[in-house]
Amino acid sequence: MINFAIIGTGWITESFVESAHASGSWKLVAVYSRKAETAAQFGEKFGVHYVFTSVEDLAQDEGIQAVYIASPNSLHFEQAKFLLSHKRHVIVEKPATSRSKELNELFNLAHENGVFLIEANRHIQEVNFKILQKNLSRLGPIYGASLNYASYSSRYNAVLDGQTPNIFSLAFSGGSLVDLGVYPIAAAVALFGKPVSQTYKPVIIPSGGDAGGIVVLFYEKFAVSCLASKCFTSKAPSEVFGEKGTLAINAVTDIEHVTFLDARTKKSEELGEKKAELNLMEEAAEFARIIENGDKEAAGKLEEMSKIVISITEDLRHQNGLIFDVEKAA
Repeated sequence: MINFAIIGTGWITESFVESAHASGSWKLVAVYSRKAETAAQFGEKFGVHYVFTSVEDLAQDEGIQAVYIASPNSLHFEQAKFLLSHKRHVIVEKPATSRSKELNELFNLAHENGVFLIEANRHIQEVNFKILQKNLSRLGPIYGASLNYASYSSRYNAVLDGQTPNIFSLAFSGGSLVDLGVYPIAAAVALFGKPVSQTYKPVIIPSGGDAGGIVVLFYEKFAVSCLASKCFTSKAPSEVFGEKGTLAINAVTDIEHVTFLDARTKKSEELGEKKAELNLMEEAAEFARIIENGDKEAAGKLEEMSKIVISITEDLRHQNGLIFDVEKAA
């Protein structure tokens, strides 16, 4: 059982705690928030009354083995850096950092201190995503793929009213690309590796950030289109196309169906299994396994994927003048 604390008290944190507890491998023991009242209110939901308003105090508590970070993107780096330097395992919501340079520094710090840093790309841990991966060989030569995640955000209403919520703010290292775009991009990297090059055509909002758009990842012999948006919704499935058939999934996250469509016979075969009841339970279980078993090989594969994904999003942002404030200050 891993005793852990959380930084960030939003819905994703609540979902992770519920999933972590359901996995049977984690125990929430402390809650951090800048306001003690906020931390206490969150902790009460899980019977936890140990709260912190200082990351420094949290890091020095020997009873805490790991910390899950889901604060605003721009705060991840400094918080994770402090915790890793105090030999605490860190699970950090994507994007783990604003820049590749920061991510590399954190992984180096984790290695130096003998702890794990893991970016929470939950969808690649899903049972049906792994079934998709396993069956790629059935397609023969790959001809291309379409991976989609477009969901209208309630906070986009504020953008239309002239405001700039944190999730869309360059000051907080936000934007659709690094919030939702990383789902299809990470899926592509997990399936096919690092692309040769990439392009992005974004929808730019008045504050200068991006609200959505189309990414194309170019591989040596095929391309992958990624539709990712917080300013419109798409119900299009995601598919991988090959010489011998097509593998189709209903979505790039929370996958319920994996269907193989035979190119010659035109017949379809359902390959998917029942997905987990809690959508973060599979990642919580896997991250606990890595930490408890000291599985450096599995952690190394996740590290490499995280480095590739941020190198892609960093390049795409810079191609389109999407410069975070932390980059301007550097």
